[in-house]
Amino acid sequence: MSWIREGELTIIERFCANIIKAGPMPKHVAFIMDGNRRYARKCQVERQQGHSQGFDKLAQTLRWCLNLGIREVTVYAFSIENFKRSKEEVDGLMDLARQKFSRLLEEQENLKKHGVCIRVLGDLPLLPLDIQELIAQAVLATRNYNNDVSESLLDKCLYTNNSPDPDLLIRTSGEVRLSDFLLWQTSHSCLVFQSVLWPEYSFWNLCEAILRFQMNYSALQKARDSYMEERRRQQMERDQAYVTKKLQQEGFASHGDSQRRRTLLQRCTAMREERIQGFLQALEHKRVDFFERLCTVSA
Repeated sequence: MSWIREGELTIIERFCANIIKAGPMPKHVAFIMDGNRRYARKCQVERQQGHSQGFDKLAQTLRWCLNLGIREVTVYAFSIENFKRSKEEVDGLMDLARQKFSRLLEEQENLKKHGVCIRVLGDLPLLPLDIQELIAQAVLATRNYNNDVSESLLDKCLYTNNSPDPDLLIRTSGEVRLSDFLLWQTSHSCLVFQSVLWPEYSFWNLCEAILRFQMNYSALQKARDSYMEERRRQQMERDQAYVTKKLQQEGFASHGDSQRRRTLLQRCTAMREERIQGFLQALEHKRVDFFERLCTVSA
């Protein structure tokens, strides 16, 4: 049997799912799965059993998302801060995560048939030195190319660059904070904080969160569109300032020749894109090399 539990929703769940899907649906949902330890205390069981119930709830939640047409899910499973817990609990969590995620990854080929892809992101305290060096060199190089550094470029440098930003972020257990989870990516996401403990999360809790997303959809979309338009405007202003400076260096008046201005603007954009693509390719090469070395050491 699949770890992501197979089977259809109940009749009532299907009915409600069809109603919800008539409205705008989040394409990407992020979960902060909080409350496993409190659940264990509440049920008077070992902490490890609470964590195990939490992993099982993740499997069930992924099935709900699949049935609702949500194709991408990102979860906050473990943080650097969690290493401050007892060695016994940390070791138990690592063993449990290894078992569950290994099984989940084994099912990825089957899930791809449904358009679902699984990626595991690590929270690394420090970048490897060679990647730090590459980024430092790129920053130094931008002294002559100030237009290269932008929020758009920073987006592309993140490990999440191949995913759309989450439309909806859900945190359980009643905690109202993000704990440094996807701070950059959720600036225009709908944030929903629910009091239910993660192992007790239900299909109806998920529906409630989606309804809250739908209620705020227009405002969120307007804010996101406005933000992207402002980014484009700022980039255009920087490009125009660069072209004006070049024209002045060539002896033209501040307004310059219109044809020459258009030519310089096109060349400026093309050359910047070429430099950025070269940098991103070098960065990706460094990442792949780093993870290959990391896997070799782990093995």
